[in-house]
Amino acid sequence: MSSTLHIGIVGCSAEGAALCYRTICMEGARQLGAYAHPEVSMHTHSLADYMTCLGAHDMNGVAELMLSSAQKLAAAGAQFLICPDNTIHEAFDFVAPKSPLPWLHIAEVVAIEAKARGYRKLGLTGTKWLVDSDVYPAKLSALGLECVKPPEGDRERMDEFVLEELVYGQFTPRSVHFFQSAITRLKLEGCDAVILGCTEIPLIISDANSPLPTLDSTRLLARAALHKSISENR
Repeated sequence: MSSTLHIGIVGCSAEGAALCYRTICMEGARQLGAYAHPEVSMHTHSLADYMTCLGAHDMNGVAELMLSSAQKLAAAGAQFLICPDNTIHEAFDFVAPKSPLPWLHIAEVVAIEAKARGYRKLGLTGTKWLVDSDVYPAKLSALGLECVKPPEGDRERMDEFVLEELVYGQFTPRSVHFFQSAITRLKLEGCDAVILGCTEIPLIISDANSPLPTLDSTRLLARAALHKSISENR
């Protein structure tokens, strides 16, 4: 729609990117009218390319992939960018100075929402790469919020379920049970909410089955992009 900003999605894993895209389109219609949503373009490199860089902890390589997508999306007419993948935000500091377009940062969006809801101590779920990083602690602490990371054993198991099942669109009772148990352990640590810090986790965990209130990073990012697209072009 010409009255909204063109959203560019830098995709990484298919399930997370698809959920983000669907959310923008479905919720756009609720705000803009039947069938309406902002113009959206998406580019995704092969997930294998990202996995190779992550496995070598090559954040410059991750950044180059993200920037390559950013350049293609800018050429397609996108006016700002989002990336529905928490893990690769570890490379964001390498990306932002060279990007042809401005970005919304997924962890910053989540932190703002957590603050608005009155949460103070947030449990974190996600890949081991993400949980081991400072992506969420930095954004949460900037707003005076505490980040609690799961124990090493839970980090390993989360990583297995995300990378061996969820990114392939496989959703099993055992993965649901594991994440519920891991969130229960975060609750026992005093957390008042949990960040679903992998963009596929919201496909199996929500407020309906979580022991803690959830902060769905995928849908929160999509809604922030939708808000920016609609409000900033008026």
